[in-house]
Amino acid sequence: MSTSVSAAPSAAGRGTSAKVPSAAHTSTGRLGWLVLPALLIFVAFAVVPLIGVFVLSFTSWDGIGAISFTGLTSWKAVLTDPGLPHALWVTFLVIVLSWIAQTPLSILLGVFISGHQKYRAFLAVLFFLPLLLSAAAVSIAYKALLDPNFGLGPGLNLAILTQDWLGREALAMGVVIFIIAWQWIPFHSLIYQGAIRQIPTSMYEAAQIDGAGRVRQFFSITLPQLKNTLITSSTLMIVGSLTTFDLIFVLTGGGPNDATRALALDMYLTGFRANQMGLASAIAVILVVVGLVLAQVLQRLGGKERNSQLEGA
Repeated sequence: MSTSVSAAPSAAGRGTSAKVPSAAHTSTGRLGWLVLPALLIFVAFAVVPLIGVFVLSFTSWDGIGAISFTGLTSWKAVLTDPGLPHALWVTFLVIVLSWIAQTPLSILLGVFISGHQKYRAFLAVLFFLPLLLSAAAVSIAYKALLDPNFGLGPGLNLAILTQDWLGREALAMGVVIFIIAWQWIPFHSLIYQGAIRQIPTSMYEAAQIDGAGRVRQFFSITLPQLKNTLITSSTLMIVGSLTTFDLIFVLTGGGPNDATRALALDMYLTGFRANQMGLASAIAVILVVVGLVLAQVLQRLGGKERNSQLEGA
């Protein structure tokens, strides 16, 4: 008798627990609806246009008249164009040189402005001013300052600044990289600043007890903890370098001798100057594929390690 009575509540308990959903599952289901608006916007403004560009790459269209499907004609013309390898090389050069110029300075500035001194807040505001300016306005200003006849060099009578900066291939590429770094280092410094402030202070306290100096702490604690942030920042740099168009277009127009004619500029000139939207769409698809491949390579290099930073500085 006692056995049957004790078994009944147990069975009832098992049945009740099986029907009642967990709190975590309910919370996840409710939060899932919050993702829907962002997902719809992403599909409408990213996925659908990308599909449209992919379809246009199989057509012949001048941007005004009727669209006619021509199969792989546009792709054959783009892939056999001798200018495509050069545009890819220039784009790769911009990516590598921009990363080399931006990453070390961004990390150092991020470490500097992550402190709590009052004067650092003022300097941080000055550092972020270039980020507020448009690339076209910055290009026009630098183009005037670097003019070999009426620019900053002749005005100050400085021979070192009186160069044909935009008329020589190596100098033109150097100017492009310098301006990209000057404008976007503040953005990446902000990313590193937030990541550095999330590193547990206990790690630095333990290092100080062991006698480690600031340089040792930087290489042994700060840099390893910034691994995931470095991957994110590098991915943004690559995407930004791949799509750099307005700065090069205003500053050099792709010259001299196509030395700065990157893939994004080549796409614009093909589509809106030559009125060959099919070819331009094929170049756009190549641009997307290159960006995805490079982003995946970075993620692979970053590995699957995810360090949690629970205690902020």
